[in-house]
Amino acid sequence: QVQLVESGGGLVQAGGSLRLSCAASGKIFSFNVMAWWRQAPGKQRELVATIAPGGSTTYADSVKGRFTISRDNAKNTVYLQMSSLKPEDTAVYYCYLRDLNTYWGQGTQVTVSS
Repeated sequence: QVQLVESGGGLVQAGGSLRLSCAASGKIFSFNVMAWWRQAPGKQRELVATIAPGGSTTYADSVKGRFTISRDNAKNTVYLQMSSLKPEDTAVYYCYLRDLNTYWGQGTQVTVSS
């Protein structure tokens, strides 16, 4: 049984930084893509960033140059370093892992004040 445990959410001022972590445990297939999604109130969930086992990444245009996704395969952990945060980044951020199945974290709130 796969579990994703998120941490690092919180309240920051615009222009600040925050680092999210997500540790995966359980029987995970060797090839897996990890990602971060986010959902703001009243809006659809959107894909923020992805990272493949070898380190290839993708980003939403809205976060390019500000966010960095990374992973530590030894720890089976994915990170999202968020810098130059804007109020528009306020959302619940969800950790995601896809191997032969799809798994979601419970979500962590990120609030950016003006």
